[in-house]
Amino acid sequence: MSKTKKIVLGVFAFYALVFVGLIVIYGITQHKNNEFQIQNEFKLVNWVSLGVFSINRAVVYLILATILTIGTMFWISRRMQARPNKVQTAVEVIYSLMRDNISRGNMPDSMAAKWFPFLGTLFLFIWYCNLIGYLPLPTNSEEKFTLFGAHIPAFALYAATANISVPLVLALVVFIAFNWVGVRAQGPLGYLKSLVPSGVGGVGAFVLGILEGVSTLMRLLSLTIRLWANIFSGHIIILFMTGGLAVILGLQALGWFALPAGIIIYLFELGLVATLQAFIFATLAAIYIGGAASHH
Repeated sequence: MSKTKKIVLGVFAFYALVFVGLIVIYGITQHKNNEFQIQNEFKLVNWVSLGVFSINRAVVYLILATILTIGTMFWISRRMQARPNKVQTAVEVIYSLMRDNISRGNMPDSMAAKWFPFLGTLFLFIWYCNLIGYLPLPTNSEEKFTLFGAHIPAFALYAATANISVPLVLALVVFIAFNWVGVRAQGPLGYLKSLVPSGVGGVGAFVLGILEGVSTLMRLLSLTIRLWANIFSGHIIILFMTGGLAVILGLQALGWFALPAGIIIYLFELGLVATLQAFIFATLAAIYIGGAASHH
């Protein structure tokens, strides 16, 4: 047996022994909680009812992400130095990532210069939406605590991108943008013809045209579901592993056992998934926009 397998097996055995020990100490069953409903952690309660423009915590998270996106760039742009400090260096690294890997890496330089502001803003906005979703903020209206006589919503993890309507709207913007670019660059008929690979004619062209048309429509779903599912599932897993499952099942020992795994998952989501999903969404947007202007 290799050293790696021995380590993995040892860790698994350690957790198994700890779990068994906790069950012996606390008992297999506890009083089952019938009040906690995990779906309420994602429930949107209107704080200010204004019809279509009502304000709830999802809207607050979107406002925070917008402020951070605009504020960061304005703050840095007015404090640029010949010898950059750590903050400026970090921003320049992000700028290079957006310019070289997202924009220039997926479309011609002429298009990249034109579309970089859109793609850069898209990346930063989604990135901030994801990041602040892993910061505990007082946004849970279902549970409140009292501070100096004021009833304040409990701290909770929530992300605007965990609500499918937000990724859907962002995906719709990208969908409209790349189709508009394709029609403008090639004309309506030329853009439709470009969906069929060159050299294919007759029945094959008709069948492939339908398939490519469906594939183009599926881009809307793929952009939406990829971002939403990753962020939503990450929050669900964190919620379960950090105590939600133990409360639902009424098994106190499970909470002690799952908490370390919940912390690891939280750090993984915060450190990698939040950035990766923003990068993938913006990169696919660049690929779709650049590809729409291509004749083949």
